[in-house]
Amino acid sequence: MAGNNFTKVTLFVLSGFANHPELQVSLFLVFLFIYIFTVLGNLGLILLIRTDSGLHTPMYFFLSNLALIDIFYSSTVTPKALVNFQSKQKSISFVGCFVQMYFFVGLVCSECFLLGSMAYDRYVAICNPLLYGAIMSQKVCAWLGAVPYAMGFTDSLISVCMISSLDFCDSSINHFFCDTTALLALSCREAFGTELVIFILAAFTLLSSLLLITVTYVSIISAILRIQSAAGRWKAFSTCASHLTGVTIFYGSLIFTYLQPYNTSSLTQAQVASGFYTIVIPMLNPLIYSLRNKDVKNAFLRVMHGRHFPQ
Repeated sequence: MAGNNFTKVTLFVLSGFANHPELQVSLFLVFLFIYIFTVLGNLGLILLIRTDSGLHTPMYFFLSNLALIDIFYSSTVTPKALVNFQSKQKSISFVGCFVQMYFFVGLVCSECFLLGSMAYDRYVAICNPLLYGAIMSQKVCAWLGAVPYAMGFTDSLISVCMISSLDFCDSSINHFFCDTTALLALSCREAFGTELVIFILAAFTLLSSLLLITVTYVSIISAILRIQSAAGRWKAFSTCASHLTGVTIFYGSLIFTYLQPYNTSSLTQAQVASGFYTIVIPMLNPLIYSLRNKDVKNAFLRVMHGRHFPQ
């Protein structure tokens, strides 16, 4: 469209999945089940960590922050999607759209950097176990917990300011939430500069945090291989297995979604991939970090035993 042929957009229509009306009820039930499981699972994990003194360690401090982020960024997207599955309008205001984008992008970026903080915690625990308490002090943990939020929401603020300044020729967003790639597709004019900045921010967030995780795990694996006993090696590796699984799933979906040039076909693929990390991964994290974690299972048993047998 010509650069000046546009009408001021005051609301957007979230048209993702709208072409499949026969799936609306099924999608509503699936999203609702996953969302309830996500909130209850992550909230239960937070309460367990807060309740059991045996989990008052840096590792579980970061894990409780991860669970909190998963609750909030899932809540940023899923409730609106549930309403739209049962509505004919499927609309969201201009301001509401960018508020949703700000919190969603900020929380996802915060999770990237928080996973880096968790990797550093595991590195210190395995490579410098005798100095772990001194290095991972309360002050250091507070910084490693706060910096991811600061960097994530700074990244988000830049993205929102740049995209909201564009002129939009269409109000129909081909997505079930206000995602950056879907909104860039609605721009009236060539938005190469904005797309480049968004790509650089996404690349910096993903690759810098992933580089930190990679470097720490190279050191961790090297330290594990120097352990003499097989039982000792397995015990050391088991403390990292859950985190490594979560990192692989989370970063895999993010890289597939955002680190590719924009085109029409990739938008549909991005919609599916973003649905996975937006809806499914927050549900999986409590399972990933608790099912194979003896500390969490033992803490759960202690809490339940104390409830039934208070004496």
